Amino acid sequence: MRRIGDEAAATSGTPAKGEDRSRLKRAVPKYGALAILAACAVLVFAQCGAAGGSPSGGSTPAAQGGRGFNPSDVMFLQMMLPHQEQGVKLVRLAKGHAVTPEVRTLAAAIETTEVAEARQMQKRLRDWRRPLRAASGEHAAHGGLPETTDAELEALARIPADRFEREFLNLLIGHQDDAVQMARLETGQGEDSWTRQLARRVDRSRSAQIKQMLKILDPQPPEDSHRK
Repeated sequence: MRRIGDEAAATSGTPAKGEDRSRLKRAVPKYGALAILAACAVLVFAQCGAAGGSPSGGSTPAAQGGRGFNPSDVMFLQMMLPHQEQGVKLVRLAKGHAVTPEVRTLAAAIETTEVAEARQMQKRLRDWRRPLRAASGEHAAHGGLPETTDAELEALARIPADRFEREFLNLLIGHQDDAVQMARLETGQGEDSWTRQLARRVDRSRSAQIKQMLKILDPQPPEDSHRK
């Protein structure tokens, strides 16, 4: 059984006790995400190239690079957009449930940030004349990516009130960790400076959010100032 706290701690560098995600676990192991994306990027480069055509000589692949950007840049934005949409749906669930003020504030901040980022990513892809989404199955053929599914969101929405916040944070930690993995791949393989800068911001912000959520899940007792 995977433990979400241990997974997130491995990403953020923060040790923490994990919480079993028995009801909301992912179908694909999270640390397969980076390997899947790396393999995907290699295949896209090999098949498309920064200036070449499709393998069959037909239409331009959705993830093909261009002047000043490469397939990794395109793939990162095309994968992040649906990820952001899922994230916004997830954090909006906090509005209709009883959560602590800290969690409510965090959820609202994540929604604001990810909506703004999504608009920027859409503009970048349009400037490159690339579709906002890859053609159906284009990335899935290389293994796809772990995601927060509609089924998981529906299950979370039905969770009893006394367990909602903990399950909400567990699912959100996993979701934001996916973003960290994608961002780090883009930082290492992307070409476009704007997209790589965005990836670094995503890495920093999501890692900070994960640390905050781990502290909420596993608060440490205050130190005794009178202790010798």
